[in-house]
Amino acid sequence: MTATTPFVRPYRPADLPALYAICLRTADAGQDASASYRAQDRDLVGAIFAAPYAVLEPGLAFVVDDGNGQAVGYVLGTGDTARFAERFRAEWLPTVAGRWPAPADPAAPGTPAEAMAALLHSPERMVLPALAGYPAHLHIDLLPRVQRSGHGRALMTAYLAALAAQGVPAVHLGMLTSNTAARAFYDRLGFHEIPVPSPGPLTYLGRATS
Repeated sequence: MTATTPFVRPYRPADLPALYAICLRTADAGQDASASYRAQDRDLVGAIFAAPYAVLEPGLAFVVDDGNGQAVGYVLGTGDTARFAERFRAEWLPTVAGRWPAPADPAAPGTPAEAMAALLHSPERMVLPALAGYPAHLHIDLLPRVQRSGHGRALMTAYLAALAAQGVPAVHLGMLTSNTAARAFYDRLGFHEIPVPSPGPLTYLGRATS
């Protein structure tokens, strides 16, 4: 049996189910969050942080292919966060809101799914004045078996080049401050911390696309 080598390629629509799965399996500070959600809610995290980007901005989505056509990691995002938040509300939210209605009290969610549903219904949270100089943003996730092997850097290189080709000058991301392994990865890629008032559990990082 011939061994296969993972490689980075552009996203294809057939990858969408894998994006949902990868997002869930890395949603707990890089660990599998499946146990935190009922079966009917396990696509919810991906419906916020993965699928809308692939659907609305497929040209800025790249995956790690395991060598057999299966996506095992991804990077995706937008070159214009403010515009993306508008499109999320107008074009994406109507396709999923019936499945995950807004919680009765978004300020006090009772379960992880309710907390995620509150985020789903508030795309304007993405637009922060402190990040205006970094108009693009991204999400990157890889399954454990393709981590620490250069694929994250390859994904980021492809994504940054695509942003630069669109004339986007800088990009930001929000990460859980507790995820120290992710922070080390971003530091190695030249990201720096962006001061944001009241960031909660997140740290915001940014860098130029070139």
